[in-house]
Amino acid sequence: MNRISSRLVQAGLSALFVFLIAAHVARLIHIAPMQRAEAWLYDAWLKRTAPAGVDDRVAILDIDEASLKSVGRWPWSRDTMTTLVEQLFDRYGVAAVGFDVVFAEPDTSSGLDTLKQLAQRDLAGSRDFRAALEQIAPRLDYDARFARVLAERPLSLGYYFIPEGHGDAKTGMLPPPSLPAAAFGTLQPATPPPTGYGANLAAFQQAAQGAGFFNMQADEDGTARQMNLVSPYGAGYYLALSASTLRVAFGGDPAIAGVDQQAVLGRQYVSPWVEVGGLRVALSADGTVHVPYQAGSPFPYISAAQVLSGKAPLEQLENRIVLLGSTAPGLTDLRVTPFSNAFPGVEIHAHLIAGMLDGTTRATPPWSNDVRLIAVLLLGALLTAVLLRFGPTIGLAATVVLLALLLAAYGAAWSRFWVVPMAAPMLTLLGLYALNTAYGFFAATRSKRQITKLFGQYVPPELAAEMSQNPAHYTMEGQSRDMTVLFSDIRGFTNFSEKLPPAELSEVLNAYLSTMTRIIQQHRGTIDKYIGDAVMAFWNAPVDLSDHATRGVQTALDMQAALPQLNAEFAARGWPEVKIGIGVNTGRMSVGNMGSEFRMSYTVMGDAVNLGSRLEGITKQYGVGILATQPTVEADPAHAFMKVDDVRVKGKETPVAIYEPLGSKEGLPETARQVAAEFEVAYARYQAQDWAAAQAALQALNARAPRPLYDIYLERIAHFREVPPPADWDGVFVYTTK
Repeated sequence: MNRISSRLVQAGLSALFVFLIAAHVARLIHIAPMQRAEAWLYDAWLKRTAPAGVDDRVAILDIDEASLKSVGRWPWSRDTMTTLVEQLFDRYGVAAVGFDVVFAEPDTSSGLDTLKQLAQRDLAGSRDFRAALEQIAPRLDYDARFARVLAERPLSLGYYFIPEGHGDAKTGMLPPPSLPAAAFGTLQPATPPPTGYGANLAAFQQAAQGAGFFNMQADEDGTARQMNLVSPYGAGYYLALSASTLRVAFGGDPAIAGVDQQAVLGRQYVSPWVEVGGLRVALSADGTVHVPYQAGSPFPYISAAQVLSGKAPLEQLENRIVLLGSTAPGLTDLRVTPFSNAFPGVEIHAHLIAGMLDGTTRATPPWSNDVRLIAVLLLGALLTAVLLRFGPTIGLAATVVLLALLLAAYGAAWSRFWVVPMAAPMLTLLGLYALNTAYGFFAATRSKRQITKLFGQYVPPELAAEMSQNPAHYTMEGQSRDMTVLFSDIRGFTNFSEKLPPAELSEVLNAYLSTMTRIIQQHRGTIDKYIGDAVMAFWNAPVDLSDHATRGVQTALDMQAALPQLNAEFAARGWPEVKIGIGVNTGRMSVGNMGSEFRMSYTVMGDAVNLGSRLEGITKQYGVGILATQPTVEADPAHAFMKVDDVRVKGKETPVAIYEPLGSKEGLPETARQVAAEFEVAYARYQAQDWAAAQAALQALNARAPRPLYDIYLERIAHFREVPPPADWDGVFVYTTK
């Protein structure tokens, strides 16, 4: 029941974890770390796949510190800007120019207005002055001259929208919308429509072939990963500077837009797109594209001062689309991107133009949220089932495989220029594995503590670990079951202890008991108690062991086999030799936590236990190291035994057959089998009161290999010859002491 309850808790925690991530994906809640993980995955993949090299289609005309020092502080006069535009087209042959700046105020630096005022006031009567003014006025009207160069060449002006909450000012003149309000139908901008704008003077806007907004967009962490190519405002949609510049570079045809229908998982989705200069660009549902950044420095930066002076390299400008912007820190047009924390904003437009030319801009498909929600739920359920059923090792393999499949899916989507967020399903897998592993660790630790608290003083650590896998199966409550019990004792311990001082005696006992305990635990036995030099152990509780009799007998054999090495160590330290007797019995016993309110002990009780103790006591009577009973022999198919006697022990009326274990049946020497067979024949003659035959067989055995056991029976035969047994003698030897 506890195991089922623990699994239910584990499943419940897993379900809650999956639900939280699913709620984030469904936008019911917001989990900031999930967003950061998504951004990290995107940045890592972008950096891994970003192409490197030089792009010979786009160049950046830089209003840098050198230009500001040479020409003067910004804004420059329209006369300078006119010269700059004329140089770009007439001397360097650029394909198109996009301005990442706004010309919002008239230029009065020529003094033309002052001259006009003189003509109307102080010099109103001077015909010569008026004539001269009419002659030079066109050259001094810098705005008009700039408007004329705008009208004659493929240029796109720049302007900016004011986001909601930042005012509603409207300065300058906006161009007409590039697309009607119904162009996309279901476009869902990520932010509310802008409430104002800062645009160019009407004369410039009316003259220019195009204009586009240069607003930058940043994610929650301030990084520019995606940009709007279209933005709603008023009666329609407006193009971004990159799209507008590309449009005029390809002849200035109007932009067109629409949506594509897609069926995914049985549902219909619409994907917006916009086409400029004959190039179709897929958009995300909010009108954005992911900026297709290239690695390194693909676009040349040319100082505006060099162009004005005619010293710029021709090959860096000819036939290129040129974007005019600034890298000067004082003009504050630096952005954070996945590649840099100080990235010139004008270069972002350059990457967008290059991406649209190459068809490498990426969009988030409209079905991505639904797909990843399904992935979170399905993968979460699958991994939870695997972890609950198979545990952390198989769970780890499943997690790795599923993560690899998700990464492969992410890469496949990326190769199709889709950005399908995968961090949520990935974190579902990693989080579930970590959660279940942690829960399993703490549950196992708690179970081990419980098991150790209950059984740690009785069973070996490895058994405690095994028991902790299913603690509900083990109990200290009293129960009756078939078990095997073992008693061992040092022979002549009283004389033994008198030869040593107390401190050394303690060392001897510690060394002896440690060796014997280690052997018992190796065979998964449970230590019941130590009584001075005596050890009591049992098998088949608390852990079920179907071969408990075999384990008990093998333990006894190994304990006897360990004595030569142990005695060699004792002899080296001047300690007496140790000899032990062991009794092993199998039968029905009561086991559990027993005692009084003052002290409890996990122990076994019953007649079968008492008989095991009696066996240990009479081993010395037969001169054997181990004695086992008939039930033990019947329950142990692995060992060979030799019957030693039929006895009645004190307190028992029913005769008990006792046996000496000879060793494992496999590998037992043939001579040992032959000796055992001969002794059992001699014993049968003894019970049949055929004293002569029994005596002859025993003497023959004694002649080959003397044993106290043979001498005992020879003494009994000699006694019965002088004092014959009664007529009803059943061949059973009666012990009247313990």
